[in-house]
Amino acid sequence: MKVLLAHTPEMRRNYYGDRSLNGLRAAAEVILHESDDTLDAAGLVRAAKDADIIVADRMTEGRGEIFAQLPRLRAFVRCAVDIRNVDVEAASEAGVLVTRAGPGFVQAVAELALGFMIDLSRGVSRTTAEYQAGRKPEARMGRQLAGSKVGIIGYGSIGRYLAEIAKVLRMEVLVSDPFADVSDAAIRQVGLDELLAASDYVVCLAIANEQTENLIGEAALARMQKHAVFINLSRGNLVDEAALARALRENRIAGAAMDVGRAPDQMPTPELAKLPNVIATPHVGGLTPQAIEYQSLETVRQVEAIVRGEVPQGAVNAERWTRRS
Repeated sequence: MKVLLAHTPEMRRNYYGDRSLNGLRAAAEVILHESDDTLDAAGLVRAAKDADIIVADRMTEGRGEIFAQLPRLRAFVRCAVDIRNVDVEAASEAGVLVTRAGPGFVQAVAELALGFMIDLSRGVSRTTAEYQAGRKPEARMGRQLAGSKVGIIGYGSIGRYLAEIAKVLRMEVLVSDPFADVSDAAIRQVGLDELLAASDYVVCLAIANEQTENLIGEAALARMQKHAVFINLSRGNLVDEAALARALRENRIAGAAMDVGRAPDQMPTPELAKLPNVIATPHVGGLTPQAIEYQSLETVRQVEAIVRGEVPQGAVNAERWTRRS
């Protein structure tokens, strides 16, 4: 059995690691992608022509045309939760199994949200940059997290974990999620409009789909308080970036922080990230050893199951898996 690990060398170093690679090699013969360029559809077909399984990073697309051109392929294993750039229907029509990894990055992303809130409140990045440039920073009044209101959009695994941290910090927690039931009496579940109007910190953690496209646009930003800040740790698709840039330039909100955006690989858009009241990180919310190993080792377990002819945990189209053996 042969497995193509589609990660570039850099992605392999950051998002797979030696322990997982050794585990993959114990399960099957591994073909490594050694170019620094992400595989496009044609490149993926060439690289995977002898592979039974593809283990793909978040940059490698599972386009519909590849599955018919890879008759040997049994499974497309995604080392990520987000599989929107995998054509699951086309894979299913070809009888190819598609799997996804679980969210092992919950704590890492929630901790980054906390760091963003502190930085935006106390000007850590701003004053550090001033000192490093040889200038004396302006001492500005900060905001204390304790006693402030945090509005969490999306009450999934990360939202729940962040809410618990916020409660310990004595913050008032508001949650907006029409698909969740909040049973914790210490958390107030409200509509999105009320959350935007009441929160000092608005943290976007909703899933990205057609319904949440541009969820945060001109109207949403207009509801926020002038001293409030917006934090995006979900996907760039949820934000109308032109509207956000206007709100920031016109000081209609105090600032923003983002780990994601509409640039390639869901990176923050450089034009937005360079604004003086913005802090940004290059899509590293889940880039900790614990979070990365959680997902990469899960793909190893999935490959082990596929080699045995079993349906692995994380399969999304098991009922249509006909290339099972």
